[in-house]
Order: sequence, then structure tokens, then C-alpha cells
Amino acid sequence: MSTIVPQDKRQLRACLLCSLIKNQSQFLKSGCENCEEVLRMRGNNERVLDCTSSNFNGFVAMMRPGESWLSRWQRIEKYAKGLYAAQVSGRIPEDIEMELERRGITYRPRDGTVKD
Repeated sequence: MSTIVPQDKRQLRACLLCSLIKNQSQFLKSGCENCEEVLRMRGNNERVLDCTSSNFNGFVAMMRPGESWLSRWQRIEKYAKGLYAAQVSGRIPEDIEMELERRGITYRPRDGTVKD
């Protein structure tokens, strides 16, 4: 549990792609468990600041993502266990958005502006 929930509650940030919440040093040390292949934050502080936001609302603790209706509603059912923001303000950098398009992945901002 200690590796999932940030022990240091200072400098909490949420991933702009999946909404995983960790502190800045955790993102710097290990990147994002869900998005590292695309975002490549590990070891790159500038990338951490570009691809995460300190401005987020609410959070949920997801311990069994595949079994939770909330995880399906938040579209995190295939992600790693952890804390996730309900909404995250900001957008991923344009170059990453273009990379997602090239991979056939539709980017959905986590700020609640895109409705189904």
C-alpha cells in the first residue's frame, strides 16, 4: 500500500493522461505506471511538470480497478492500483497528443470538458 499511496502529501500532481496521483518526486523516480511508454517522465523533471498538473479535483483510491463500476465510469479499469483524480486541469503537450494520434489512441482530457 505504501508504494501506491504517496507518503509525502506535498507537491501532489496528477497525470494529465490517466489522472494517477503521485508526488513530483515519485513521478520523477518511476514515471507513470500507466503512461510511461508514451509520456517518458522517468528521470525528466521538465517532462513531469509538462505532463502532470497540481490542479485537480477529488480523488478515488482504486484497489481493484477491473472490478469497480467507478473505475469503468472514470475509464481507469485497466490502469494500475493507486489514487486517481476525478478531474485534472490542463492538457498534455501537443507533441504527445500527436504521438497518441499516430498510435490510434484518442486523447480525452481529464478535466470534464469532453462528454460522451
